[in-house]
Amino acid sequence: MADRILIVEDEQKLAGLLRDYLAQDGFDVAMLHRGDEVEEWVRAHPTDLVLLDLMLPGKSGLDVCKALRATTDVSIVMVTARVDEIDRLLGLELGADDYICKPFSPREVVARVKAVLRRAKRRETPQEGGLTLDDSGYRAAIGGKDLGLTAVEYQLLKVLASHPGRIYTRDQLMDFMYRDERVVSDRTVDSHIKKIRRKISAVMADREIVHSVYGVGYKLDW
Repeated sequence: MADRILIVEDEQKLAGLLRDYLAQDGFDVAMLHRGDEVEEWVRAHPTDLVLLDLMLPGKSGLDVCKALRATTDVSIVMVTARVDEIDRLLGLELGADDYICKPFSPREVVARVKAVLRRAKRRETPQEGGLTLDDSGYRAAIGGKDLGLTAVEYQLLKVLASHPGRIYTRDQLMDFMYRDERVVSDRTVDSHIKKIRRKISAVMADREIVHSVYGVGYKLDW
């Protein structure tokens, strides 16, 4: 059965163009042009991914994203012409799985949609030799091999692993790592990530699972 994509875009020509490209790749595609119609539609129709514009009549894409995240695990890719940093980070903090800025190539959108859906399916399928986390001893292992993480490194990896594919800012990660509100440099996160990557590569040298996202932060892809 084809994955169902809901395009929410008030520029109808752009929505039609994206629909044609996605349908050509075998997706089942529906379209809405108002933000206040999305939640009811998703409740009534099984949906795998919502391609969600930020600026919509009726209800903003950010508010729609927040509402969907409170009630569903549907994948969300936000699309917008507003590229300033605050909106980008806010969209990710509300739970968007990816973010595409206009102008873009429709082929890029198709590729990003496929990547997000692949990540979602990997989360649903147990991975052989996968990552295991044991809170009782702050122990992380891959394929049964202990990574030897410190307590702070463990907490950092646990946050990233809790939502594979989701991008976390350095500030978000520091909030999870240091709950006593101490003042630390955001480069402290970079240092811990470097150590985690080195320890992972010692037991799994053929691939990298912790990735940096330029200008934003980090994510984990299994």
